[in-house]
Amino acid sequence: MAKAGTDVAAQCRQIVEDAGNGIFKPVYLLMGDEPYYPDLACKAIMENCLDEASRDFNETVCYGPEVTVDQVVTAARRFPMMAERQLVVVKEAQGMKGVEGLSVYTSDPLDSTVLVLLFHRAKVDKRLSLYKSVQKTGTVLDSPAIRDYEIGNWIISYYRSKGLRIEPQAAALLGEDAGTDLSVIAAETEKLLKNLPEGAVQVTVQDIEKNVGISREFSIFELTRELSLKNAPKALKIASHLGSGAKFAMPPAVSALYTHFYRILRYASFLSTNPRAGRDEAASVLGVSPYFVREYDTAVRNYPLKSTMAVISMLCDYDYMGKGGDGGTASPGELLVELTAKILNT
Repeated sequence: MAKAGTDVAAQCRQIVEDAGNGIFKPVYLLMGDEPYYPDLACKAIMENCLDEASRDFNETVCYGPEVTVDQVVTAARRFPMMAERQLVVVKEAQGMKGVEGLSVYTSDPLDSTVLVLLFHRAKVDKRLSLYKSVQKTGTVLDSPAIRDYEIGNWIISYYRSKGLRIEPQAAALLGEDAGTDLSVIAAETEKLLKNLPEGAVQVTVQDIEKNVGISREFSIFELTRELSLKNAPKALKIASHLGSGAKFAMPPAVSALYTHFYRILRYASFLSTNPRAGRDEAASVLGVSPYFVREYDTAVRNYPLKSTMAVISMLCDYDYMGKGGDGGTASPGELLVELTAKILNT
């Protein structure tokens, strides 16, 4: 996983741990393109900041589009009633008109108020005073989007944090189904945990297939693998099955294939200057588990530089066609089979 993702995960864990121990900052700015960590931190603060008896008088929860800056500042400057602190939470804060004006409060917040500004898939401009003031007086959690190629390692790390080991293939399969939506992955994981045998610590492909309801045999993950091996009969069979699915859409499939062939390109470039690199070093460059390095060793032999560049160019063309461009009368499923055949013949 990318370093930034690791830092955000650790920072979020610290916020959750502090909240559980009754430790709070006067202001929290929770934001970013990926909402999982901001939402998790906000939930922990709301669950632990006040006891049940204090909530009626000391908890204010509002939504950015429905309140003004003056209303939030007024609420934050109130003193708690018969309690150590009060909590003011602004959800969907990105919808508040003139939200930057909150800096008049965040630059000098009350110790008896915990103010949480939760931005959903949005950020505060880091050059402006709201961001800078919260950096000084409180906590900023900025959660970047997870890239496609990072998701497998994120899942492995996430399962490790729960005391579980997940097979790289299983992580790849789960990532393919959930995409880069960390909340979906977390929800599927909770469902999975309820169905694992007591004391189980290893999560397999079979566990993912059984409990998440997806099949490894007919998946983009398996299609990229068979393309790496240039196994034409299996690759075309998978492409045909995928394309016939009711929910199949060409753009996500092309995106997954692009990520795969871009990795092949990067790996070929890396090997040209590091021919004796170890598996762990190669995995780091590829952004995959060391388990998959052998597949890429085969792929770079089957797709020399010229072929890989041709495939990437082809994928750009099919991305355009899959989004309604000049694709003729072919259905998305037919386009996928056609694309797969062309890749195999490069």
